Amino acid sequence: MSRVPVTFFLSNGTRQLITDRVKLFGSTSKATTRSFFLTAKAMAELVKDKESGVAAAGGGEMDIEHSRTFLEARSEEELLSGIKKEVEAGRLPPNVAAGMEEFYRNYKNAIFQSGDPAAAETVLSNMAVALDLMLLDVKDPFVFQPYHKALREPFDYYMFGQNYIRPLIDFRNSYVGNHSLFYEIEEKLKQGHNVVLFSNHQTEADPAVIALLLEKTNPHIAENLIYVAGDRVITDPLCKPFSMGRNLICVYSKKHMFDVPELADMKRKANIRSLKEMALLLRTGSKLVWIAPSGGRDRPDPVTGEWNPAPFDSSSVDNMRRLIESSGAPGHMYPLALLCYDIMPPPSKVEKEIGERRIISFHGAGLSVAPEIAANCEKSEEVKDVYTQALYKSVTEQYNVLKSAIHGKQGLEASTAGIALSQPWN
Repeated sequence: MSRVPVTFFLSNGTRQLITDRVKLFGSTSKATTRSFFLTAKAMAELVKDKESGVAAAGGGEMDIEHSRTFLEARSEEELLSGIKKEVEAGRLPPNVAAGMEEFYRNYKNAIFQSGDPAAAETVLSNMAVALDLMLLDVKDPFVFQPYHKALREPFDYYMFGQNYIRPLIDFRNSYVGNHSLFYEIEEKLKQGHNVVLFSNHQTEADPAVIALLLEKTNPHIAENLIYVAGDRVITDPLCKPFSMGRNLICVYSKKHMFDVPELADMKRKANIRSLKEMALLLRTGSKLVWIAPSGGRDRPDPVTGEWNPAPFDSSSVDNMRRLIESSGAPGHMYPLALLCYDIMPPPSKVEKEIGERRIISFHGAGLSVAPEIAANCEKSEEVKDVYTQALYKSVTEQYNVLKSAIHGKQGLEASTAGIALSQPWN
């Protein structure tokens, strides 16, 4: 079973999370396709126990301000009425509340698509925790630093994200390409080398999907991967609790740099600070970084509706290359492909406003890595473009194999001479 957060506020406003020491279920257990949180009733009882216990142990007044509305919910009706209750109490903005309710209904529909006999329990327990964390962030917003290290205690946000996304993945129709290369990457990390994964980007759930497809065989990669993340996943209250469980280098995407012209200069300066943090991290060696040089998520072709990796930006690739080369540690650059848009597709067009709709489905997903591609020593613009295209071509080739396996229903037979598919969780 998972830990459940019991949240208190000290009188001086300092957040203190008290957690029950309940052992997290093993990610490699037979139940890897399910998410098992304590029931809402058990969570509510745990809150009450901790309230009395902490007050007695501390010997002083403790101001319990955080609402237990969602943790005490015993049914869908109570969970949804709890959202309205928080709005009426002035603790939840109506627009955020509407997003939370839509999130609940879409998550419920997706989990029921899986045919899991425990779907109702999974939805209630996972959404109770998710809504509680969202409400907590609305009341006391978490501020991400340029380099954010995953919060694993006292509440394990990483496992929260894993457990929430796990039941959305159809592992029977999911595949990993060239799995042996992930072991090669782990060996390089053990030797003090840095590794960069140049990847396409499909959904807000990408970090969880990558980690879930590798958690059984490559837990070090799953838990230690550092993602270069755009500002939207660290500002949207419905997304922030999931982001808090990942290692992030926080940047502003070029696609949103001028959404508010007056903030463009601030965003550029923030990106410079993040690059400096990245440089410091790489100097220590043994770092694994994921970056999407497209600057955002893939989108379907407006005419055909087909999904393909968005083109890579050569300046983003070259910036990363220069950081690797100046780190002082050996560096390696691998092309990585990801196919998971069905699980949580982005809006068809890039939106300026924070608070997009979350459409969620139960579906197969794919991840593939190809051999590293060494950069040419020559630094002309033409060479930079050629190198970027080489990375992009590899990602596209891998993506098409994953698409044949998952959407084309070819399964393992979609493997090619250069891309061997497997299901390492079996």
